[in-house]
Amino acid sequence: MDMGRLQKLNDYCWTVPVPPGERRGPVLLYGSEPLLVSMDDKVLEQITNVAKLPGLVGAAMTMPDAHWGYGFPIGGVAAFDADQGGIISAGGVGFDISCGVRALRSNLLLHEATGKLEALADALYHRIPAGVGEEGELKLSTTELDAILLGGAAWAVRHGYGIPEDLEYIEERGRMDGAHPEYVSDLAKRRQRGEMGTLGSGNHYLEVQVVDRIHDAEAAAAYGLQEGQLVVSIHCGSRGLGHQIGTEYLVSLAKAAGRLGITLPDRELACAPINSPEGQQYIGAMNAAINVALANREILTQLTREVFARIFPDSRLELVYDVSHNTAKAERHKVDGIERLLWIHRKGATRAFGPGHPAIPERYRAVGQPVIIGGSMGTGSYILAGVAEGEERAFSSASHGAGRAMSRHQALKQWRGREIIDELAARGILIRTRSMRGVAEEAPGAYKDVDLVAEATEKAGLARRVAFLRPKVCIKG
Repeated sequence: MDMGRLQKLNDYCWTVPVPPGERRGPVLLYGSEPLLVSMDDKVLEQITNVAKLPGLVGAAMTMPDAHWGYGFPIGGVAAFDADQGGIISAGGVGFDISCGVRALRSNLLLHEATGKLEALADALYHRIPAGVGEEGELKLSTTELDAILLGGAAWAVRHGYGIPEDLEYIEERGRMDGAHPEYVSDLAKRRQRGEMGTLGSGNHYLEVQVVDRIHDAEAAAAYGLQEGQLVVSIHCGSRGLGHQIGTEYLVSLAKAAGRLGITLPDRELACAPINSPEGQQYIGAMNAAINVALANREILTQLTREVFARIFPDSRLELVYDVSHNTAKAERHKVDGIERLLWIHRKGATRAFGPGHPAIPERYRAVGQPVIIGGSMGTGSYILAGVAEGEERAFSSASHGAGRAMSRHQALKQWRGREIIDELAARGILIRTRSMRGVAEEAPGAYKDVDLVAEATEKAGLARRVAFLRPKVCIKG
């Protein structure tokens, strides 16, 4: 990124001055100078275009892990007020609606499992469907799928996938209100019939990790984390259904924008007023996809628990938290001291409520909501906690991952999957995959340094580091 186009506000926050005659809202970019330098100039172009959309409240923002995407940059955050003509944008949510990460703490320490990690890796690989075209054990009728679109993780628990206690530690308590299956096309539903309980491909994964370092002892204790403990992270979303919804509604929202005279700074920012028929239809379909993603991760949790029970008969896996990072949600936030209902678009950004927020599970309320920053394959992940100042700075939003530093095409030119697997194995990290190409595309070097992203997220006042998780086993598509 050309830093000459930015104005420094502090070491971890930058803005883009508004040229004379240009009509747009403010832009804020969070991150250290080295992280911003590593970003493509397309990130700056995209977030500046977001600032031109109707009904924007506050600034259009990027998180420290930002990189260019479709419409909004990945790592983009923006708030809109429906009462002021605010819009809803499919390009501000992403194609993999409600893609997110859940973390599970175990009662196992690394030294208790070391001799069985190979067996665990093999068992998880054979039990967890992952990869392009891979389907799960569930084959659902349209009626059954509609029930998931409405019920989310609560549906999964009722059908024997997961336990009731899990729901307390899932965003929206495992079920998003306002879902409308009738706004989801038959094609989207057909694509999902065999994909419940599957990881998919790309940067999705299931990792067995060890708590390598504690940064905040109080928050770690609240989250039930200690050094040496095994943790499982599951990263996936709404699979084919979410992608189909995104594809279809980009068309209908673009038509609505044209009909209503909304000038789009970029056709990828197809949008409609929140209170328009098209806007409400997209919201209903998006909420249904959120429920699919929550149910999907709950089913995968059950499959993972079954594998652990076979390898470690006395093991327990308890849900720390499940949070999405591709959503648009109606939330109440204070703006200039006045509470307002705003639609917060978070594309590749995680909700990060600070201490005391009523949406946080009571067990965590004193320390803040868990925030999960998933690293790239083989590099580790972080658990952070939301902070009070994040409300004012970024509508309680934080980074979601390491963020790509190069495209998949560029990564394929530089790495080979087999070489990466062997290199990681030499470092004690076991990779199981159905696609060597996928491993090369997701090479650790293709991503930003997750340590720098987590540090910048903390120093920017978005969330504070709690624990670093080092990978031991990774299941990929």
